[in-house]
Amino acid sequence: MMRARWLFVLLWILLGPVCIGPAWAHHVIGRPSYSLNEDSNTPPSMEVETQVGDYYVTYMVFPAFPRPGAPGRVNFYATRIRDGKPFQGKVTFWVRDAGWLHWHRRPPEKLGVQTPEDGVYRQLFQFSEKGDYLLRAEFEADGQPYQIDFPLRIGNPAPVGPIGIAVGAVMLILVSVSVIQRRRLVRLKAQRQRLESGT
Repeated sequence: MMRARWLFVLLWILLGPVCIGPAWAHHVIGRPSYSLNEDSNTPPSMEVETQVGDYYVTYMVFPAFPRPGAPGRVNFYATRIRDGKPFQGKVTFWVRDAGWLHWHRRPPEKLGVQTPEDGVYRQLFQFSEKGDYLLRAEFEADGQPYQIDFPLRIGNPAPVGPIGIAVGAVMLILVSVSVIQRRRLVRLKAQRQRLESGT
């Protein structure tokens, strides 16, 4: 009797794992794998939450590092502060060049007008040139206009930005002034020696 019990336990230990079917996971961090896309597992390049008038606004830019010629997306949310109700109207998205040289800015271009999908406004974009851009989400609620601007960087930032260029220009001016002053002093000293030697 005791031998039969030990034999049953031994068979259970050896054959138990074989009888249990494999567990196939189809979720990643609580999300079903069939709903994942190319940027689901990458963080946004920017995520900002702010309060504008009567609304809390959140926007995210995908992918994490937008590149020229590659598609990207803006996710935009707006909920009323008073009751947490999401905005259900249309949102217009605009873009304009945000270069630091103001005289070459072009007028803003309309990217599109979006309606909500599960409370989210999704706007696709694709830029052929790298640089700094300014995106604007614009909507009207309760007869009041709302405009939310946020920066967008396409491609790698320049190794020297506007501040670096300004510092370099100031240093160049200081060095130039110093060289000019030194030459003038040398010239004045030479004239003084000539005058003194002539007398």
